[in-house]
Amino acid sequence: MNILKIILLNLLIFSFSYSSTFEELSSKLSDNSFKVKEEVLNELIINYKDEEKLEILLQSMLLGNLYFQNQTNEILLLEKDNSLKSLFTNNSIQNVNENDYSKIKINNKLRSVIKSSLAKINLFAKDENKRLNAAKNILENLEVQDKEIILEALKSEKKSSIKELLLEANANLKAKFLTGQEQLDAISELGGFLSSKSLETLNSLSDSSDEKVKLAVKNALGEIEFSKTLYSFIETAFFGLSQGSVLLLAAIGLAITFGVMKVINMAHGELIMIGAYTTYTIQQLMPNLIEYSVIIAIPAAFIVSGLVGIAIERLVIRHLYGRPLETLLATFGISLILQQVVRTIFSPLNQEVKTPSWMSGALEINGALSLTYNRLYVVIFAFIVFFAILYVMKKTSLGLKVRAVSQNRPIARAMGIQSSKIDAITFGIGSGIAGVAGVALSQLTNVGPNLGQAYIVDSFMVVVFGGVGNLWGTLIASFTLGEINKFIEPLAGAILAKVIILVFIILFIQKRPRGLFPQKGRDAQD
Repeated sequence: MNILKIILLNLLIFSFSYSSTFEELSSKLSDNSFKVKEEVLNELIINYKDEEKLEILLQSMLLGNLYFQNQTNEILLLEKDNSLKSLFTNNSIQNVNENDYSKIKINNKLRSVIKSSLAKINLFAKDENKRLNAAKNILENLEVQDKEIILEALKSEKKSSIKELLLEANANLKAKFLTGQEQLDAISELGGFLSSKSLETLNSLSDSSDEKVKLAVKNALGEIEFSKTLYSFIETAFFGLSQGSVLLLAAIGLAITFGVMKVINMAHGELIMIGAYTTYTIQQLMPNLIEYSVIIAIPAAFIVSGLVGIAIERLVIRHLYGRPLETLLATFGISLILQQVVRTIFSPLNQEVKTPSWMSGALEINGALSLTYNRLYVVIFAFIVFFAILYVMKKTSLGLKVRAVSQNRPIARAMGIQSSKIDAITFGIGSGIAGVAGVALSQLTNVGPNLGQAYIVDSFMVVVFGGVGNLWGTLIASFTLGEINKFIEPLAGAILAKVIILVFIILFIQKRPRGLFPQKGRDAQD
């Protein structure tokens, strides 16, 4: 027991001496000599690389926020509110007298030492994000003295994304500062990277007097240009997929109602708008649950828009079955009423819906391609909604009844199916899906009273092009139109792209009046 007590006592004494030594060594930074400060920094980095406060000290020193007490040499940090706080005790200094404290000054050489030191600390940290940010920082601010750090980090780094950044940084240094075959190999290697730093290095070497270097640079730039063209194509295709997903969510509800009841619902866009405003309202009512607001809004928007849809069907549309032109006029009037109600409640100004942190940012594939998380989630969500509706329509008794009514309403009634009830439920489901589309749109654009108007025409084009009432046709039509639109936009502009698509659909309908996948059944022939 005595031996154990002695060991514990020694460990305690050692820990105190460690802390005291670090504090004592840091206090020497108050010296006026830049050479002494450099020696102190080097000693701190060698002995206390894993000390958490070392990074804070270096960052503050680099930013000019490091001070010391003139009498005690105690190291202090300048806070955002211009107050001073002890680095070691975290105690704030009350009643600060400017004459009692001095700023720790640095020169360009010390700045270089500090930056290099911070890179060393972060480049060998346990946290992957720290190492990744350090590798990015080294690549962006590359200097010849970073070579040793990069080579040392490459020996121990296992994470592929970080290793690739270090390899790129090393290739840039070789291309800049080496000669002969090693330089040519490095230039060739840079052709496989797409960052602005590698492009900058290659452009700086393009005026070289060495013909071999010029040729190597030309080949590397050609390789980069080809890669950028390829990734630009992939990015455009992704944006087309994203727009197709939005069109799918907006049109799938319309496809169901239009296919079953032959109702031209011009208020469908306003049901999308109601779903978007439901998301906004949930965020206003539950500001502490922003991270979960979108998930909560999905069932809420489905219920709210669904109930509004059922009310429209029961109060107006059921009296107008068999008169499509009158349903068009009636629902157009309803759309104007709903827009005005929203303007009265929420104001005519656009409202911003906050994006949860897990939907923010982008998935970086490389320097030329990044996919935004919000659009990626919308694509996934659109497929989930589509297959959920497909399951309901194909595998449930409700879906069977809906298909029976859509294919032959009189026979469905003769079989005991209450067509009026099915109409109300179908219209409610279609309206609910429109509300869910509004939730998705709230993450891509601002929410306003005219939100739905931007998608109503496109939704009808999707339904007509795919085949009225056919879900698979709606899916294919949505993504086809989304992709065509995104690839035409850079060449013709946004407005002309829509005109071209409209002309394309008109010509297509001339050949196939019932769309890609026409609905089957006697009633469908009408």
